[in-house]
Amino acid sequence: MNAHVVYATITGNNEDVADVIIKALNDAGVNVKKTEISQTEVDEFENTDIAIVVPYTYDNGSLPDEGLDFFEDLADADLTNVIYGVAGSGDTYYMSDFCLAVPKFEAQFAKTNAIKGADGVKINLRPDEQDTVRLTEFVTNLIQSAQTN
Repeated sequence: MNAHVVYATITGNNEDVADVIIKALNDAGVNVKKTEISQTEVDEFENTDIAIVVPYTYDNGSLPDEGLDFFEDLADADLTNVIYGVAGSGDTYYMSDFCLAVPKFEAQFAKTNAIKGADGVKINLRPDEQDTVRLTEFVTNLIQSAQTN
């Protein structure tokens, strides 16, 4: 089984989220590719079993500037039978705008014929021990979805 984790980060928090996800995937025996969002083409998801995006949210619910092309291209992709999940960090200081990139990317994935394998995970700033447990459950759900589809 193969997974591709694409992340965007300014502070390093989202790369930490991506690394927790990657460790859980590796521990489960999944082959993982990790790339930064501005260095990734959406069609790279076509040859993987599990596609994961780890975007940050900044300002008033904005998507990462370096990921806007990727976000727009995602809507036009055909990812039939690919399992997807989205997890990301934000700052609860922004209250109603907290981690809005997560549901925005989930909505884009929904246009691709991909299969949602796990509910999105929202992390406040850097992942802590509880977040690591939540992200490991996220990965377990993605793998189970990939095995049954």
